[in-house]
Amino acid sequence: MRRLAALALVVLGFGGFLLGQVAPATASGHHATLITIDGIIDEPAASHLSRGLAGARDRGERLVIVRLDTPGGLYSSTRDMVESLLTSPIPVAVYVSPPGAQAASAGTFIATAAHVAAMAPGTNIGAATPVARSGQDLPETLKSKAAQDAAAFIRSIADERGRNREILEQTVLSSLSLSPSEALEHNVIDLIASDLPNLLEKMNGVEVSIGGTDVTLDTSEIVVSELQPTPLERFLGFLANPNVAFILLTIGGIGILIELISPGLIVPGVIGVVALALAFTAIANLPVNWVGLGLILLAMLLFYLEAAAPGLGVFGIGSAISFIVGAFLLFGGFGAPPIPEPSFRVNLWIIGALGAFLVVSLALFLRENRRVKALDVHTGPVNLVGEVAVVVTTLEPRGTVRLLSESWSAVSDSGERIQQGEEVIVSDVEGLTLKVFKANQ
Repeated sequence: MRRLAALALVVLGFGGFLLGQVAPATASGHHATLITIDGIIDEPAASHLSRGLAGARDRGERLVIVRLDTPGGLYSSTRDMVESLLTSPIPVAVYVSPPGAQAASAGTFIATAAHVAAMAPGTNIGAATPVARSGQDLPETLKSKAAQDAAAFIRSIADERGRNREILEQTVLSSLSLSPSEALEHNVIDLIASDLPNLLEKMNGVEVSIGGTDVTLDTSEIVVSELQPTPLERFLGFLANPNVAFILLTIGGIGILIELISPGLIVPGVIGVVALALAFTAIANLPVNWVGLGLILLAMLLFYLEAAAPGLGVFGIGSAISFIVGAFLLFGGFGAPPIPEPSFRVNLWIIGALGAFLVVSLALFLRENRRVKALDVHTGPVNLVGEVAVVVTTLEPRGTVRLLSESWSAVSDSGERIQQGEEVIVSDVEGLTLKVFKANQ
């Protein structure tokens, strides 16, 4: 009996597992995924859309709704999102919502690529004329080339979705912007809906083409589940900010410099490596200007040269100038994107604050360096041999010690670990680094 009961439990458990696998697939046919894109169109936004479409496809869902509110974004990310929408095997509705939202610039291309394009009252769509990344008008020749490229792109999308190619072309060539009623009248969108339930009601029975096959939407009693961004997507979205990327790049450079100038501290080096890794992750999602990045890296190199061979401060002055100019040029690049892109400039206050910090740090370092050199001249480093110091940060085997009211880089001459707080005796001086051994040996 016990064996039969155990077998029954196994069968029931396995049957429950199979039902659990089948039930979602069956129910998912009457489900829809809601994806919210609220903000700049960038790589994290494109990744979020792609993941949502792939998940809905794998679950066999009936519909994907993209709730859109954007001032525009990167042309490369826009093309990725348009491609995802045009090749989606599931009907996709792009809904410009809530009231007060916009589908400007890149948003116009994304809404046009949807199987069903809808807008809420009080929204607008359009204004996709190319401008320089600084926001200024382009020279006529450059503007014409960029505009023609963007116009050809939006005409091709309009032809694919059967929308008004002439009006959509004017959103690029003449910065045309349309209200919901104007967009509906000119066949730029398909529906005006006050909210999500109203949108589902109006889409019921609408016919769309999926891969050349006509499909009639059935949105009656459909269950909508919102796709939440993953922690990684949220984190990448936070990093994809020029100010954050610039701060991380600066912190990383300073951390590495401190470790190179005072070997053995460990913590600044670790922080520097982590910050640089995050900075380059952020840069991968932004329109970086490699000239600006090169100037910032050059600034760090010049700072190190000033520290390694201090003199009249030529390297230091060059470092400060290179850093500030590089910060101005870091993002946005030169030339013209085919569609307007939001400003990716680093905040001037942040540039000023970090630039001032770099200059002050350099000045303090030079003063300290001159003081140490003066001490070297008057006392001679040999006078430090035999002096007793106290370990400030554990020697493993490198760290720092306190001697004559000053902090010194130090290394255990035997390579053994010496704990913080222990007394050590100076056995030798190599530049600005003391070789020490335990006092109680």
